[in-house]
Order: sequence, then C-alpha cells, then structure tokens
Amino acid sequence: MKYVVILGDGMADWPIESIGGLTPLEKAQTPEMDVISKMSEIGLAATIPDGMKPGSDTANLAVLGYNPEKYYTGRSPLEALSIGIDMEDTDIAIRCNIVTVSEDNLPYEQKTIIDHSSGEITTEEAAELIEAVKNELEDDIYKFYVGTSYRHLTIWKNGIVTELTPPHDILGKVVGEYLPEEEKLYEFMKKSYDILNNHPVNIKRAEKGLNKANSLWFWGAGTKPALDSFEGKYGKRGAMISAVDLLKGIAVGTEMKVIEVPGADGTLETNYEGKAQAAVKVLLEDEYDFVYVHVEAPDEMGHQGSLEKKIKAIEYLDGRIIKPVFDALTESGEDFRMLILPDHPTPIEVRTHTAEPIPYMLYDSTDKKESDLRYCEKDAKKSGNMCDEGYKLMNYFLS
Repeated sequence: MKYVVILGDGMADWPIESIGGLTPLEKAQTPEMDVISKMSEIGLAATIPDGMKPGSDTANLAVLGYNPEKYYTGRSPLEALSIGIDMEDTDIAIRCNIVTVSEDNLPYEQKTIIDHSSGEITTEEAAELIEAVKNELEDDIYKFYVGTSYRHLTIWKNGIVTELTPPHDILGKVVGEYLPEEEKLYEFMKKSYDILNNHPVNIKRAEKGLNKANSLWFWGAGTKPALDSFEGKYGKRGAMISAVDLLKGIAVGTEMKVIEVPGADGTLETNYEGKAQAAVKVLLEDEYDFVYVHVEAPDEMGHQGSLEKKIKAIEYLDGRIIKPVFDALTESGEDFRMLILPDHPTPIEVRTHTAEPIPYMLYDSTDKKESDLRYCEKDAKKSGNMCDEGYKLMNYFLS
C-alpha cells in the first residue's frame, strides 16, 4: 500500500457573499476532486488544539500525526532544521520576515504594515537584503540566516521565548502596539527600515511597481525541537515535498526524506507539475511508502485577500497535482490511499489563519465508497465524520 497526502495550505475558508455564499473551495472548478469525492470518505478534523494558535506549524504537525501539545516548541526552530542550523539547547530561534511597511515621515511605531511577504520577494533579492542587515546588525548574540523568499531566521544566543505577533495577523494595522517588548528586537526592526528602504534592491522593486521589502519583522520564537522519527512512529518510509522551510524542517526533525523540486517557490506560480512528478517517483521508483505534498499557494492568496487567486490556486492543485498523482498511482496497479486536506483555514475575509476544523477527503483504492458528497467545508460538516483530535487522523489514514 502506498500513501500520499496532498495538502493545500490554508485552502479552507468561510462563505463569501460576493460569490453567492460559497467558499473558494466550493466555487473553484475541481473536476478531479469532484470525481474522487464520490468514492471517498469526507469529514472534518480539528487540527488546532484548544488554546493553541492556528499556525501552519501546529497544524502541519497535527496532520502528520504529532500532537502539537506534546511536540511543538515554536515555529522557527523547525525552520532552523531545514536551513541546517545546529541549535544549542540555550538558543532561541526567531522567524525573521522581510515585510513592507508604509513609507512616510512618521516614526517607525506609527507606520502601517502593508504586506507580510513583500510581494512574495524572490530568495535572491531577499538574500541581498539579509546580507545588508547582517553587515549592520549581526553580533555574537544575534545571527541572521537566509531562508526562502520573505521567510528568514534569527538565532538569539542564550535568549528567552518572548511573545511576538505574526505579521500576517495585523495587515493594514499601525505597528506600534504589536512591536516586541524585547528592546534589542525592537531596535533591530527600527534600524532595518533605515538599512533597507533605499537599498538598491528596493529601489529597483519600486521602479517595477513592486512592494519594497523595507523592514524586518520578528515572530514565532521557540526552543530546539525534539521530534520522533516518522518511520519509527508509523513503520513507513516517508518523504516531504514542499517549498517552505517550515515543512522541510518538520521533515528533517522526523527523519523524512526532503525532496527538492526546481521551481518550487511557495507562490501561485510554483512548479506544480514538478511536485506531482516527484511524488510519483518517490513512491513508485524510489519505493518509499508515504509522501506528503505541501502547496503553499492557497494560504498566500488568503493572506493577500485575493479571492480570484485563491480560487485559481485551488484549481491548480486539483488539475496539476491531484489529477496526475491520482492517475499515475491508479495506472501503476499499486494499492494506495490518498488524503486531501488543508492544514487550517485562511479566510479571505480576515486574511489570516483561523482554528475551526478543516475538511478532509480520504480515498482508498481497495475500499471505494459510494458518496453523494462533494469535497468542501459544507459537505464535510454534513458527513457527520469528525476527528476531534486532528493528530489522530494520520494513524487512521495509515492503519
């Protein structure tokens, strides 16, 4: 038996009045998921434990079968694993976004956060900006590391876990009341604006009509993680396909194979076909038992508040990943199970993550269902199937 999870990050949503009370998942043209749903189990799973914040970190740990209440030590330490940072037990890892704040003559604390991803800046551009920050701000206590696109990392030697606000939670708001209490982090953010706003990279971006990447933003602090091996836990050789360091870090921590796909960049224009081909290869040629295909685009479009692009991201997921993977596994003659789901909702209305249960669809080639339900939030609720502790869904899927 082969097992494949296809996860559309942030794909779930709320009903939207402008499209007749439908969600993006309902509105999208998804012929492949529509066919599979008639042979599958549809249901809901609560991936965010009560009292925990609805992040891709906690949610993806849950989907992979790791109880966040037991295993979660912060988002950034997981990303540190992906980047290859060997953290000390006394180190604190902090996510370091390059964001867009308003250009005006106001003090930094009166500026407005415009874009948490700086227009999905390229990694190459961001690397130049992080290098400029390192030259001015780095010392023996604080170290800066390049990640992917707008997502980077700071290691604070002998630091403390401090409460920090995710930038995607405060889009369009004045930053003052959300700035770090830790004086050094606050100082770095203020100084970063002076370093970055008129950097040649940003001058070029402005000339092209793109958002400047003109400030650091710290969030997601945490300590060194300790995750159990996926193969040791489930007896399956697993592989991860994702463009983002968070998922790659979870894979490193759980001793799964990380599959690098050229052109996979976490944007709407990511290399969908490459991800699909890599998933098929790792299962059928490399003889792995399990593959987790993570697609960031629906989440990014939710944060941007773009209904049109979120629908497009879901349609791309359906036609360019789910269909070729499903067809290839079917044609191979291998028995397989496929689990399709988001990690959490990222509703267009609020442009950030929420914690309500997510819809899942589970297909088993050896146990085809007869269903009249479509894969969407409404029908998942109608199904009556509910996994109250979402981290238990993986054991059910693999059993």
